[in-house]
Amino acid sequence: MNEVFEELQAALHSAWHRRWLVLAVAWGVCILGWLAVAMIPNTYESKARVFVQLDDVLSQQIGIANAGKGEIERVRKTLASSVNLEKVVRSTRLGDDVTTPSQMERTVAGLAESVKVVSTEDNLFEITAQIGKSSLSDAENAALAQDVVQKMIDIFREENIAGSRGEVAETIVFLDQQLEDRKRELEAAEQRRLAFEAQHPDLIGGTGTLSTRLQQLRAEMRGVDADLAAAQSALAAVNGQIAGTPRTLVTAGEGGGARGALMQARSQLAAMQARGLTDNHPDVAALQRQIDLLEKQVANEGPNASGTVNPAYSSLVAIRAERDANVQALMSRKAALQADLSAMMASQADEPAVAAEANRISRDYEVLKTKYDELLRDREEMRLRGQVESERSSFSFEVIDPPSTPRAPAAPNRPILLIGVLILGIGAGVGAAFAFGQIRSTFATGARLERSLGLPVIGTISHAMTDAGRVLARKRMRMFAAGSASLAGVCVLLLAVEFVQRGMVG
Repeated sequence: MNEVFEELQAALHSAWHRRWLVLAVAWGVCILGWLAVAMIPNTYESKARVFVQLDDVLSQQIGIANAGKGEIERVRKTLASSVNLEKVVRSTRLGDDVTTPSQMERTVAGLAESVKVVSTEDNLFEITAQIGKSSLSDAENAALAQDVVQKMIDIFREENIAGSRGEVAETIVFLDQQLEDRKRELEAAEQRRLAFEAQHPDLIGGTGTLSTRLQQLRAEMRGVDADLAAAQSALAAVNGQIAGTPRTLVTAGEGGGARGALMQARSQLAAMQARGLTDNHPDVAALQRQIDLLEKQVANEGPNASGTVNPAYSSLVAIRAERDANVQALMSRKAALQADLSAMMASQADEPAVAAEANRISRDYEVLKTKYDELLRDREEMRLRGQVESERSSFSFEVIDPPSTPRAPAAPNRPILLIGVLILGIGAGVGAAFAFGQIRSTFATGARLERSLGLPVIGTISHAMTDAGRVLARKRMRMFAAGSASLAGVCVLLLAVEFVQRGMVG
C-alpha cells in the first residue's frame, strides 16, 4: 500500500514539476476539442401524436368491422418508405440543394434514419423527426424538423383517407373486369356441358355423379329386397291363416242343409244319452241310423257345400289379394332397378373415354362457377365498403399533439461535451508530464532511489532558493494560475455562448 501511495505521490510531483507542460498540452487538446465540438451541427427534434379511430357502428353492422385496421398498420409500416420520404424532401427545404437522382437517394437515406413512426397504443401513433443540417442555422433546422413532421402527418392522412377510397375504386374496377372474363368462360362451359348432356344423358354430371347414382341404385335395390322379403313373409302368413279358416259357417237345422241336420241329430242323441237312454233304446237306435245316413250325405257334399259365408275368410282373402299385389309391385320395381343398374354399369364400362370427358366437363364447370361466385361476393362486399367509406367513413383522424417547435437541440449535448473536453485536456496534460518524467532518469523520492539502486540512501538535500528566486517563482506561479484560470474561463465562456444560442432559437 505504501508503494502505491509513493507512486501516486511521485506522479503528482512529476506533473507539478512539469506544470507548464501540463498547461500547454491541456490548452492544445482543449482548443482542438472545442473546435471539433463547434463543428458538430445541432440536431433539433420535433414530435407529434395522432389518434386514429378505425370502426363505427355501421361498419360493425354490415360485417366489415376492423376492415381499415390492417390498412392503417400497412400505412404505418410504409409511411417511412422511399416514395413517401421523397415526397417530404421535395416539399421541404431538404430538397433545395437536390439536383441529381444520386443526391436524392442520399438525402432520402439520411432522412430515413432521422424519421420514426412508432405505435404507442392500438390507435395512437407518434411521429418523430430529427434534423441537423450544417448549412442551416439552428432556427432553420428547428423549423425544418417541424415542417418534416407536419408533412408526414399530411401523408398519413392522405394515405388513409383519400388513398384508401382510391384503392377501393380501383379494386372494384378490377373485380368487374375479372367478373366479365369469368362470366364468358362460365357461359362457354355451360354450353359444352349442355351439348354433352344432350348426347349422353346417362353421364350427366360426370363420373362422380354416375358413381353417386350407382350407389343410390344399389342402396335402393337393397331397400326393395328388404321390402320384398317382408311382403312375401306377410303373404305366406295370410295364406296360412286362410288355410285354417273355413269358407262357410254351418248352423243347426234345416237352414244348414245336411250338415245342419247332422248337427241337430247329434244334439238330440246327446240329449237322449243324458237322460239315461242306452244304445238299445228304439229311439236312440233310430236316431243313430239317421246320423249315419246324414254323415254319408255330408261326406258326399264336400266341406263347403252348404252353410253361410264366413266373413273372416272373406277378409283374409281380401288381405291376401292386397299383399300379393304388393309383392308383384316390388318384384317389378326390383326388375326395373336391376335393369337400370346393369345399363349404367355397362355404359360406364363400355365408354371410359366418354365418362372421363363428362368428369372433366363437370369439374371445369364447378371450378368456374365457384370462382365466379367468390368474385361476385368480393365485388359486392368491396362496393358496400366503398359506399360506407364515401358516405360515412369509419376512419377518424385527429392530431392529439401538433408538431412541436424545438426549443433546444436534441443532439449533441454540447455543454457536457465542452466540459468533457476540458477534463480530457487536463488529463492529457497530466499524462504527458508523467510520461515525460518516466523517460528522464530522475527520482522524485529517496525511497524510490534506494529501491532502484539497491543501496542505502544516507539523506536528501532540499532545494534552497534565494530571495530573487522566490520572487521569480511567485511570478511564474501567478502566470500559471492566470493560464489555468484562462482555460477554465474559456470553457465557461463557451458554455455561456451555447446557452445564449439556445435562447435565441427559442
